[in-house]
Amino acid sequence: MDTNKMTKPDNCVIIIFGASGDLTKRKLIPAIFELFKQDNLPEKFAVLGTASSEFTDDEFRSQMKEAVLKVFQDSADIAEKFAAKLNYYAMDFKNEQAYNDLASRIKSLGGTCGSGCNYIFYLATVPSLFESISINLGKAGLNVNTSGFTRIIVEKPFGYDLESAIKLNNVMHTVFTEEQIYRIDHYLGKETVQNVLVTRFANGIFEPVWNRNYVHHVEVTSAENIGIENRGAYYDGSGALRDMLQSHLLRLVTLMAMEPPSSFDSDAVRNEQLKVLQSLRQLTPEDVEKQVIRGQYIASSIRGSFVKGYREEKGVDTNSRTETYAAIKFYIDNWRWGGVPFYIRTGKHMPTRVTEAVIHFKKTPHFLFKESRDISDNQFIMRIQPDEGVVLKFGMKEPGKGFKVHNVNMDFHYKDISNIHIPEAYERLIYDCMVGDSTLFLRADAVEAAWRFVEPIQKAWAENENIKIYGYPAGTWGPDVADNLIEGEKRTWRYPCKNLADDGIYCEL
Repeated sequence: MDTNKMTKPDNCVIIIFGASGDLTKRKLIPAIFELFKQDNLPEKFAVLGTASSEFTDDEFRSQMKEAVLKVFQDSADIAEKFAAKLNYYAMDFKNEQAYNDLASRIKSLGGTCGSGCNYIFYLATVPSLFESISINLGKAGLNVNTSGFTRIIVEKPFGYDLESAIKLNNVMHTVFTEEQIYRIDHYLGKETVQNVLVTRFANGIFEPVWNRNYVHHVEVTSAENIGIENRGAYYDGSGALRDMLQSHLLRLVTLMAMEPPSSFDSDAVRNEQLKVLQSLRQLTPEDVEKQVIRGQYIASSIRGSFVKGYREEKGVDTNSRTETYAAIKFYIDNWRWGGVPFYIRTGKHMPTRVTEAVIHFKKTPHFLFKESRDISDNQFIMRIQPDEGVVLKFGMKEPGKGFKVHNVNMDFHYKDISNIHIPEAYERLIYDCMVGDSTLFLRADAVEAAWRFVEPIQKAWAENENIKIYGYPAGTWGPDVADNLIEGEKRTWRYPCKNLADDGIYCEL
């Protein structure tokens, strides 16, 4: 995104529900501030934070300015100007009358925002409040704005399973139209995720080989080198399947596997993503036992420091069967990908923090160079984080006598273009909502399709106690049994390191 050529959004008020929470302080306010700093906000705008905590406007501004300066230490003067745009209103989100008062407070900001002001509601609360907030906004008439647009951004998770996702969609659709609802998944706001689309569809060299004729398998990994930290109570009711795999990783799969859209129009792009989700082969209970691995990290020593196991974490049931690791093998039943296995995995307390997607190409039909039998297949790696970039791995002759082949890398790193401002995910997505671009947001049918794929796994784990949950020592790549998912002789998961071009099981943390 070229921030120097961004269109100025129309004047608006951004109303943040859950303004005293961690997400607002760490992500939302810094993102809005960066838009302000880059001069990419409307000429007239205001932010109204709301939560149950009793703050004055000045107290709220002081807290948010402090949050901004933790990220932008050298921006004190700009932060002071930005803070003047912030306002606060304390309310009980379940109190219907409070929304009438909220409407009055929003209208009182009209002078700040200007005539013809637009409204964006951001639900940064716990998911259990999404329904009641939406209903009460409708009762107060805040779902309709006669002087401009009204949009609502909803954080993940959007539902806990298929049934709850359908119910939440139905409730929100009684108040807002689908065009007003922006379901946010911050992964889609990352530059490197968006670059998957550009890499695929702006370069003619990839399309001929991006299919079942040349691809052996596709692998997606999202690993974290930390545990659940202080989120035990939340995480024990969620787990890796809901927290990461159903949302972030399936979205990345849709970008890797989708057909070229007819245009870069929002609906055209999201239609193709939906088709991928609808083509996922549904898993039977027998498939879940064979093609899905779940695990929990157990106590271990990492670099001489003791790390406790998941069940010893604060807020976690000592008999918990919640997974901190999940790996799935599945297929996409369409003409492009028929018969090609896809593998996705995610886990806590793994050797390094990394998210990447890898295309593994088929080996040559006849390998001529006998002294190089152990050379790996060609790989195209898209690194989402850290050391963002792409790598193409292929074989070249080692200097000297004979024809010994060695893997080499052709690579690009985002850090090499340091003179260009790369927006953070929330910065990009909040801006897109302001200008009405829903391309990187989730549509109702796509959310339900993703849950429909995950539902058989949730049911099998809940109903079949014989399905094992494997322990893996903290600091390792998960249960050893997960290696058995990968098809093919001498094939296993790629073990990514912190640096994109490196390989190996033992990586520098």
